[in-house]
Amino acid sequence: MTRTTVPPVACVGEPRLTAGFAEFGRLDLLAHEEVHGPIGPIEPANLLRLAEGVQLKGKGGAGFPFAKKVRAVLESCERQDATAIVVVNATEGEPASWKDKVLLTRAPHLILDGAAVAAYALDADEIIIGVADDGVGQESLMEALGERRLPVPASVVTVPHRFISGEGGALVNGINGLPHIPPGTKKRSSDSGVGGLPTLLSNAETYAHLAIAARLGPYEYAALGTDDEPGTVLLTVTGAAKRPAVVECAAGTPLREILDLCEVPAGPGILMGGYHGKWITPEAADRAEISRKGLAAVGGTLGAGIIVPLGADTCPLGEAAQVVRYLAGESAGQCGPCKMGLPDLARSVDLAVSGSAPLQVVRAAAGDVKGRGACSHPDGTARFALSAMEVFAEDLRLHSTGEGCGRRVRGVMGLPGAPDANPQRLTLDWSRCDGHGLCAHVVPDFIRLDANGYPAFPATPVPTWLREGALKAVKVCPELALRLAKAES
Repeated sequence: MTRTTVPPVACVGEPRLTAGFAEFGRLDLLAHEEVHGPIGPIEPANLLRLAEGVQLKGKGGAGFPFAKKVRAVLESCERQDATAIVVVNATEGEPASWKDKVLLTRAPHLILDGAAVAAYALDADEIIIGVADDGVGQESLMEALGERRLPVPASVVTVPHRFISGEGGALVNGINGLPHIPPGTKKRSSDSGVGGLPTLLSNAETYAHLAIAARLGPYEYAALGTDDEPGTVLLTVTGAAKRPAVVECAAGTPLREILDLCEVPAGPGILMGGYHGKWITPEAADRAEISRKGLAAVGGTLGAGIIVPLGADTCPLGEAAQVVRYLAGESAGQCGPCKMGLPDLARSVDLAVSGSAPLQVVRAAAGDVKGRGACSHPDGTARFALSAMEVFAEDLRLHSTGEGCGRRVRGVMGLPGAPDANPQRLTLDWSRCDGHGLCAHVVPDFIRLDANGYPAFPATPVPTWLREGALKAVKVCPELALRLAKAES
């Protein structure tokens, strides 16, 4: 599946967000109204009661209660005597996620309905929808905006299709004309967001659920799902699945039912929640249910509803190492834990996978970044890496012998871009090396000095984002001991 190819849609049980897809494909305004019926304005107190009654939480990954966001914006508007802005985050910077793109391309009016309900209740000045610059869903969204009138002006803002661009603070920065990266300090958009105004910021799927709840009311909405998590969930199932799809199901649905629907083969583990999520074992998957509570019970997380299973034909640790390298390269580069800590974590994972370092090295590197970043990126990356080390412990033991697990890395994690067509490794001629240490100063993210002052680096290919530094290290070596050579597959 390419980066711009929206996957098929499937449903387990009664469809809500995906209702009408089978009959109409994309729902224009007439089809949308035929399937979902009319929707009216909601006063602020009623919006709060509705959001609390259906226990609506953000679907972008953090799961923050929507009612708390609305209340915070209302209080800020009153305190500051200011008007509000409603922002829809449909950027979906996570490469393995497609649920928001499906809504943009096939049910854009559902997103706009939810945004309109919130804008009316808040007496907002404007609705802003943030989308990625990959073009997926933008044309459909613009068509939908042209088909209807919203209670306030609406505009679309594009942001770079990067992992960190989907973070809420990064989106607000981008709308404000600043770099599309998270702010250096934590601040609430409900206090000061777009243009310094109180801003209601939530995920596209969250607004779509609000539109469903506004039509059904809390009791009928809770007819599906669990007592703790009523309603349905959108899931993106990719990886080794023979039938990758975006699946809608009621909260509480057994995970095994979703995996069987998408024809997921037996494999060593399943990533739940995306690149900031956690791995679970096949045995845990057989016990899990699709809900935050149900997945937490087996060591997983729902996150943004991303499920990436691995097949038995790929090296799970190698797959995980590629993702950690990617996440390190996605750093905003504005705080130490991201700028220095994540490359060090990527290097530590590479060392462990190559059998050159014990697990404690990864744990130490992860511990150095946890809880210290300007945003959640370091925490999420550390969680992903440690989870991989735990779930694939037997593979790690095999790799520690230096022989590995015997499987190639097939690149099934959905990373953007084509695989490195020319992977290269650093090699060292020990008969020439005198331990000058210049190479470690040139590219400290990949080369370190051991206890004796000699260079140490992973046996894995040099990440593309460190290739230039590795070339410089080769050039500055006084004894010409370093070489950058083509890596054997």
